[in-house]
Amino acid sequence: MSDKFDMVDRFVFQRALARWTVAARGADRAELSLLRAQRQKARQFRGALDRLLHVADMRLAMPRIGSNVFSKPPGTRWSWRPSVWRGPVTPKGAAGIENGYVIGPHMKVFHDCTTSELTFRQIRNQHEDDLAAFGLRLDVLGFDGSFLSLVIDLPNDAADGLRKRDIIRLHAAITTERPATVFARLNVKCGPNTEQMVQELPLQEDDVTVDFDLAYADIVENRIEGMWVDLIFDDPAMNQLQVRDLTFCRYPRAEV
Repeated sequence: MSDKFDMVDRFVFQRALARWTVAARGADRAELSLLRAQRQKARQFRGALDRLLHVADMRLAMPRIGSNVFSKPPGTRWSWRPSVWRGPVTPKGAAGIENGYVIGPHMKVFHDCTTSELTFRQIRNQHEDDLAAFGLRLDVLGFDGSFLSLVIDLPNDAADGLRKRDIIRLHAAITTERPATVFARLNVKCGPNTEQMVQELPLQEDDVTVDFDLAYADIVENRIEGMWVDLIFDDPAMNQLQVRDLTFCRYPRAEV
């Protein structure tokens, strides 16, 4: 049945296109009364088509929901974009969020404010160079605490077969309303101990990449239980922090 409707639709479209093509070719010779009527109908069609094209161009330019496409170094053994940047979360926003608030799977917000003036909202990415379907926006008004962090629990397979010759790469696309300092801290749980590695994200560019070389970490390979990453925002008061993308990958260090 759908094929039959498709054939009818194509026939109607081709007839209409042919009719307006003939009208356009004969516009310089048509009677003014006929031309006036054609102009009125053409404007009605153009209004509908312009609206369709505007919405279609906007939606088709957006990254696809669920996309896990991003650049990875050669030899990558594991890669991941957290679900907050791939698909919609519920709720998609909240105000006055408390310490330990869960924003979708694998991620929480931590702070030590006595009064929370922090809101979050998941937004649809629309930049031409965005690869992630969604972004995360944090709006911070007053801030009477000493720290604000996003904690991302890496999935179990991130640590499977992890070795000291591996490198964990973090890539983020971050924009801020005013200059900000952001740190990334990799935490590797190894038995009763947790090894931590900290790097500052260079926010001179919107897209930033940092590598954590596990050769410099005090870990025992056969005792690694899991990993998580803290994104730490220094002095976040009166700022809007937008994380348009966040990805991770694991790859071996090149042999020398």
